[in-house]
Amino acid sequence: MKKVVVTGVSRGLGLALSKALLAEGYGVIGLGRGESPAFLTLEADYPGQIAYVQADMTELHALSDIARHISKAYGPIYGLVNNAGIGAAGVLATMHQADMEKVIATNLLGPMTLTKYLMRAMLARKEGRIVNISSISAQTGFHAMSVYAASKAGLEGFSRALSREAGKYNITVNCVAPGFLDTDMTEGFDGDQLASIRRRAPLGLPTSEQVAGAVIYLLSPAAASVTGTVMTVDGGSTA
Repeated sequence: MKKVVVTGVSRGLGLALSKALLAEGYGVIGLGRGESPAFLTLEADYPGQIAYVQADMTELHALSDIARHISKAYGPIYGLVNNAGIGAAGVLATMHQADMEKVIATNLLGPMTLTKYLMRAMLARKEGRIVNISSISAQTGFHAMSVYAASKAGLEGFSRALSREAGKYNITVNCVAPGFLDTDMTEGFDGDQLASIRRRAPLGLPTSEQVAGAVIYLLSPAAASVTGTVMTVDGGSTA
Protein backbone atom coordinates (compact mmCIF):
# COMPACT_ATOMS: atom_id res chain seq x y z
CA MET A 1 0.00 0.00 0.00
CA LYS A 2 1.49 3.30 -1.12
CA LYS A 3 1.36 6.02 1.53
CA VAL A 4 0.61 9.68 0.95
CA VAL A 5 1.03 12.58 3.37
CA VAL A 6 -1.75 15.16 3.11
CA THR A 7 -1.68 18.44 5.03
CA GLY A 8 -4.80 20.30 6.19
CA VAL A 9 -7.07 17.25 6.44
CA SER A 10 -9.48 18.58 9.06
CA ARG A 11 -12.14 19.77 6.62
CA GLY A 12 -12.89 21.02 3.13
CA LEU A 13 -10.57 20.05 0.31
CA GLY A 14 -8.11 18.23 2.58
CA LEU A 15 -10.82 15.95 3.90
CA ALA A 16 -12.15 15.31 0.37
CA LEU A 17 -8.62 14.52 -0.80
CA SER A 18 -8.19 12.04 2.03
CA LYS A 19 -11.46 10.26 1.19
CA ALA A 20 -10.53 10.03 -2.49
CA LEU A 21 -7.06 8.67 -1.73
CA LEU A 22 -8.41 6.07 0.68
CA ALA A 23 -10.98 4.94 -1.86
CA GLU A 24 -8.15 4.42 -4.35
CA GLY A 25 -6.30 2.19 -1.88
CA TYR A 26 -3.64 4.62 -0.67
CA GLY A 27 -2.64 4.89 2.95
CA VAL A 28 -3.09 8.46 4.18
CA ILE A 29 -1.03 10.19 6.87
CA GLY A 30 -3.03 13.32 7.61
CA LEU A 31 -1.60 16.48 9.13
CA GLY A 32 -3.68 19.13 10.87
CA ARG A 33 -3.49 21.71 13.61
CA GLY A 34 -6.31 20.42 15.80
CA GLU A 35 -7.86 17.08 16.70
CA SER A 36 -9.51 16.59 13.28
CA PRO A 37 -12.42 14.34 14.32
CA ALA A 38 -13.89 14.23 10.79
CA PHE A 39 -10.65 12.80 9.43
CA LEU A 40 -10.29 10.29 12.24
CA THR A 41 -13.78 8.92 11.65
CA LEU A 42 -12.54 7.61 8.29
CA GLU A 43 -10.73 4.88 10.20
CA ALA A 44 -14.05 3.03 10.58
CA ASP A 45 -14.39 2.56 6.82
CA TYR A 46 -10.66 2.22 6.09
CA PRO A 47 -9.09 0.36 9.03
CA GLY A 48 -5.31 0.39 8.97
CA GLN A 49 -5.16 2.92 6.14
CA ILE A 50 -5.01 6.20 8.06
CA ALA A 51 -2.82 7.90 10.61
CA TYR A 52 -2.94 11.40 12.02
CA VAL A 53 -0.11 13.73 13.04
CA GLN A 54 -0.75 17.09 14.65
CA ALA A 55 1.25 19.83 12.97
CA ASP A 56 1.10 23.58 12.43
CA MET A 57 2.62 24.60 9.11
CA THR A 58 3.62 28.00 10.50
CA GLU A 59 5.91 26.36 13.08
CA LEU A 60 8.70 25.90 10.58
CA HIS A 61 11.28 24.83 13.17
CA ALA A 62 9.18 21.78 14.08
CA LEU A 63 8.65 20.44 10.57
CA SER A 64 11.97 18.59 10.37
CA ASP A 65 11.10 16.57 13.48
CA ILE A 66 7.60 15.93 12.16
CA ALA A 67 8.99 14.68 8.85
CA ARG A 68 11.46 12.46 10.70
CA HIS A 69 8.66 11.02 12.83
CA ILE A 70 6.51 10.31 9.78
CA SER A 71 9.32 8.58 7.91
CA LYS A 72 10.25 6.49 10.92
CA ALA A 73 6.72 5.53 11.95
CA TYR A 74 4.97 5.20 8.58
CA GLY A 75 7.55 5.27 5.81
CA PRO A 76 8.35 4.83 3.04
CA ILE A 77 6.26 7.77 1.81
CA TYR A 78 5.22 7.66 -1.84
CA GLY A 79 3.45 11.01 -2.12
CA LEU A 80 3.08 14.41 -0.48
CA VAL A 81 0.08 16.69 -1.04
CA ASN A 82 0.69 20.15 0.35
CA ASN A 83 -2.92 21.23 0.78
CA ALA A 84 -2.96 23.28 4.01
CA GLY A 85 -3.47 26.97 3.36
CA ILE A 86 -5.16 30.10 4.62
CA GLY A 87 -6.77 32.99 2.76
CA ALA A 88 -6.67 35.98 5.11
CA ALA A 89 -8.10 38.39 2.54
CA GLY A 90 -7.23 42.03 3.11
CA VAL A 91 -6.27 45.19 1.30
CA LEU A 92 -2.47 45.38 1.31
CA ALA A 93 -2.23 48.97 2.54
CA THR A 94 -4.07 48.14 5.77
CA MET A 95 -3.18 44.47 6.22
CA HIS A 96 -1.33 43.75 9.45
CA GLN A 97 2.25 42.59 9.00
CA ALA A 98 1.65 39.56 11.22
CA ASP A 99 -1.22 38.44 8.98
CA MET A 100 0.95 38.81 5.89
CA GLU A 101 3.70 36.71 7.45
CA LYS A 102 1.23 34.03 8.56
CA VAL A 103 -0.12 33.65 5.02
CA ILE A 104 3.37 33.32 3.56
CA ALA A 105 4.45 30.87 6.25
CA THR A 106 1.37 28.66 5.91
CA ASN A 107 1.00 28.73 2.14
CA LEU A 108 4.61 28.84 0.98
CA LEU A 109 7.37 28.41 3.56
CA GLY A 110 5.60 25.55 5.33
CA PRO A 111 5.09 23.47 2.17
CA MET A 112 8.65 24.20 1.03
CA THR A 113 10.09 23.12 4.38
CA LEU A 114 8.01 19.96 4.73
CA THR A 115 8.84 19.01 1.14
CA LYS A 116 12.55 19.54 1.83
CA TYR A 117 12.58 16.94 4.58
CA LEU A 118 10.07 14.39 3.25
CA MET A 119 11.56 14.26 -0.25
CA ARG A 120 14.96 13.11 1.02
CA ALA A 121 13.72 9.53 1.36
CA MET A 122 12.06 9.83 -2.08
CA LEU A 123 15.42 10.87 -3.54
CA ALA A 124 17.11 7.85 -1.96
CA ARG A 125 14.46 5.47 -3.33
CA LYS A 126 14.21 7.30 -6.68
CA GLU A 127 10.43 7.34 -6.50
CA GLY A 128 7.87 9.91 -5.38
CA ARG A 129 5.08 12.31 -6.20
CA ILE A 130 4.68 15.84 -4.85
CA VAL A 131 1.46 17.77 -5.48
CA ASN A 132 1.08 21.34 -4.27
CA ILE A 133 -2.37 22.89 -4.05
CA SER A 134 -2.22 26.34 -5.60
CA SER A 135 -5.08 28.61 -6.69
CA ILE A 136 -6.24 30.47 -9.77
CA SER A 137 -5.35 33.56 -7.73
CA ALA A 138 -1.73 32.91 -8.70
CA GLN A 139 -2.58 33.72 -12.33
CA THR A 140 -5.49 36.16 -12.14
CA GLY A 141 -6.24 39.06 -9.84
CA PHE A 142 -8.87 39.22 -7.13
CA HIS A 143 -9.57 42.24 -4.95
CA ALA A 144 -7.98 42.15 -1.46
CA MET A 145 -6.09 38.91 -2.13
CA SER A 146 -2.64 40.18 -3.15
CA VAL A 147 -0.70 38.46 -0.37
CA TYR A 148 -2.58 35.20 -0.83
CA ALA A 149 -1.95 35.40 -4.59
CA ALA A 150 1.75 36.02 -3.99
CA SER A 151 2.01 32.95 -1.78
CA LYS A 152 0.35 30.74 -4.40
CA ALA A 153 2.37 32.19 -7.27
CA GLY A 154 5.48 31.43 -5.24
CA LEU A 155 4.28 27.86 -4.73
CA GLU A 156 3.89 27.41 -8.48
CA GLY A 157 7.37 28.80 -9.18
CA PHE A 158 8.79 26.55 -6.47
CA SER A 159 7.10 23.53 -8.03
CA ARG A 160 8.39 24.21 -11.53
CA ALA A 161 11.97 24.68 -10.39
CA LEU A 162 11.88 21.71 -8.03
CA SER A 163 10.59 19.47 -10.80
CA ARG A 164 13.94 20.04 -12.53
CA GLU A 165 15.88 19.00 -9.45
CA ALA A 166 13.70 16.00 -8.69
CA GLY A 167 13.07 14.65 -12.19
CA LYS A 168 16.36 12.82 -12.48
CA TYR A 169 15.34 10.84 -9.40
CA ASN A 170 11.98 9.80 -10.86
CA ILE A 171 10.05 12.25 -8.65
CA THR A 172 7.32 14.41 -10.17
CA VAL A 173 6.34 17.82 -8.81
CA ASN A 174 3.10 19.46 -9.91
CA CYS A 175 0.42 21.91 -8.82
CA VAL A 176 -3.35 21.72 -8.88
CA ALA A 177 -4.97 25.15 -9.00
CA PRO A 178 -8.64 25.16 -7.95
CA GLY A 179 -10.96 28.03 -8.58
CA PHE A 180 -13.61 29.03 -6.07
CA LEU A 181 -15.12 25.78 -4.85
CA ASP A 182 -18.82 25.10 -4.45
CA THR A 183 -18.36 24.51 -0.71
CA ASP A 184 -18.20 26.57 2.48
CA MET A 185 -15.48 28.60 0.71
CA THR A 186 -18.21 30.65 -0.97
CA GLU A 187 -20.56 30.95 2.00
CA GLY A 188 -18.97 34.21 3.15
CA PHE A 189 -19.80 36.07 -0.06
CA ASP A 190 -22.90 38.16 -0.44
CA GLY A 191 -25.42 37.48 -3.20
CA ASP A 192 -23.90 39.83 -5.79
CA GLN A 193 -20.35 38.58 -5.19
CA LEU A 194 -21.39 34.96 -5.43
CA ALA A 195 -23.38 35.61 -8.59
CA SER A 196 -20.35 37.28 -10.16
CA ILE A 197 -18.10 34.37 -9.24
CA ARG A 198 -20.57 31.87 -10.68
CA ARG A 199 -20.89 33.85 -13.94
CA ARG A 200 -17.14 33.55 -14.49
CA ALA A 201 -17.38 29.73 -14.50
CA PRO A 202 -19.31 28.49 -17.57
CA LEU A 203 -19.22 24.91 -16.22
CA GLY A 204 -20.24 26.01 -12.74
CA LEU A 205 -18.05 26.09 -9.66
CA PRO A 206 -16.00 22.92 -9.16
CA THR A 207 -16.41 20.65 -6.16
CA SER A 208 -13.72 19.44 -3.80
CA GLU A 209 -14.20 15.94 -5.20
CA GLN A 210 -13.41 17.17 -8.72
CA VAL A 211 -10.21 18.82 -7.50
CA ALA A 212 -9.33 15.59 -5.68
CA GLY A 213 -9.70 13.77 -8.99
CA ALA A 214 -6.89 15.87 -10.47
CA VAL A 215 -4.65 15.01 -7.53
CA ILE A 216 -5.45 11.30 -7.91
CA TYR A 217 -4.40 11.50 -11.54
CA LEU A 218 -1.08 13.17 -10.73
CA LEU A 219 -0.32 10.42 -8.22
CA SER A 220 -1.23 7.66 -10.66
CA PRO A 221 1.01 5.70 -13.06
CA ALA A 222 -0.72 7.49 -15.95
CA ALA A 223 0.97 10.75 -14.87
CA ALA A 224 4.49 9.34 -14.66
CA SER A 225 5.70 11.79 -17.32
CA VAL A 226 3.77 14.82 -16.07
CA THR A 227 5.89 17.21 -14.03
CA GLY A 228 6.47 20.93 -13.56
CA THR A 229 2.93 21.81 -14.60
CA VAL A 230 -0.23 23.36 -13.15
CA MET A 231 -3.58 21.62 -13.57
CA THR A 232 -6.42 24.14 -13.29
CA VAL A 233 -9.81 22.98 -12.02
CA ASP A 234 -12.02 26.06 -12.04
CA GLY A 235 -15.08 25.38 -14.17
CA GLY A 236 -13.61 27.59 -16.89
CA SER A 237 -13.26 30.72 -14.76
CA THR A 238 -9.86 31.63 -16.22
CA ALA A 239 -10.54 30.49 -19.80
